[in-house]
Amino acid sequence: MGAEILDEVFAVIEGRKNMPKQGSYTSRLLVSGKARDKVLEEAQELVDAAENGGKKEIVHEAADLMFHSMVLLSEKGVKFDEVMEEFKRRRR
Repeated sequence: MGAEILDEVFAVIEGRKNMPKQGSYTSRLLVSGKARDKVLEEAQELVDAAENGGKKEIVHEAADLMFHSMVLLSEKGVKFDEVMEEFKRRRR
């Protein structure tokens, strides 16, 4: 599995933004406007895992950080493709 899963996850996030779903964590997060706070929290948890945790914990926290970063992007109207294009630009 490659980067296409990130596109799939972002599409779900965008879907929850455009059509909130009752009981959805993502919908609640988008409505609350607290994605920024979650990114900060998850970044700290990843750093802590890198210092004190094992590989499994680091992977888990990295996924949490990436997910919440994607929610923040959606909240701010940034498309995931724009970030991917920035990565491509940096590789040139």
